Amino acid sequence: MTEQHPVCVVTGGSLGIGLAVCEVFSSNGYKVVNLDIRDFETAPLNSEWVDCDVSVVANVARAIDQVAAKYGRIDALVCNAGMHVSATIEETDETLLDKIFNLNVKGAYGAIKATLPVMKKQGAGAIVVMGSDQSFVGKRNSFAYGLTKSALASVAKTTALDYAPFNIRVNAVCPGTIETPLFHNAIDKYVAASGANKREVVKEEAAAQPIGRLGQPEDVAELTYFLCSEKASFITGSLHAVDGGYTAQ
Repeated sequence: MTEQHPVCVVTGGSLGIGLAVCEVFSSNGYKVVNLDIRDFETAPLNSEWVDCDVSVVANVARAIDQVAAKYGRIDALVCNAGMHVSATIEETDETLLDKIFNLNVKGAYGAIKATLPVMKKQGAGAIVVMGSDQSFVGKRNSFAYGLTKSALASVAKTTALDYAPFNIRVNAVCPGTIETPLFHNAIDKYVAASGANKREVVKEEAAAQPIGRLGQPEDVAELTYFLCSEKASFITGSLHAVDGGYTAQ
């Protein structure tokens, strides 16, 4: 049965955008393997969890190798695992910088590097890295996070060029303000520090989007799936904003 299903590997697929990505791929007939430090609360159909801290390159490489050995193929890779930090450069010590860089950038590096030999052997594959609106624009109090998302935009473009001859496509999906557990954690920290009203803060965040609402994980997941499908066979090396028009301003 497993050989009849295309295989998608997702990093950080247990919550938020990652979970929505796992759900949309599984609903379209993929076997989905989620590399995450936490298990699904409820696993999507035909999905499995592999306990993996992808901030350690050796860990993610080992997990990818196991997937390839078990299923004999990897058709899609979605590098979604990441963390957010609100801080200026002065507020960012080296330990924090290493932590966010290791997860957001080196995690993607490790997953992509381990997956490429499998896709090269197949003669096909699609990779999506999860960027951000900060792949396009700067934001205040976001030195380290913005740095990592700019780096991921470069990863998508350079890897797309290097591996186009192997029929491997690489793109970046760049979400804006999406209502996820990560979003609510950030809002909760702000509210705790400022004494603001959370409902009002969320309302203001929605109003800041030209389209007038917060994005939902499914908005990002549907585009991610499309970019890995044959319908996107001529799309590679590109950055796709899913931000309600925020970066068009």
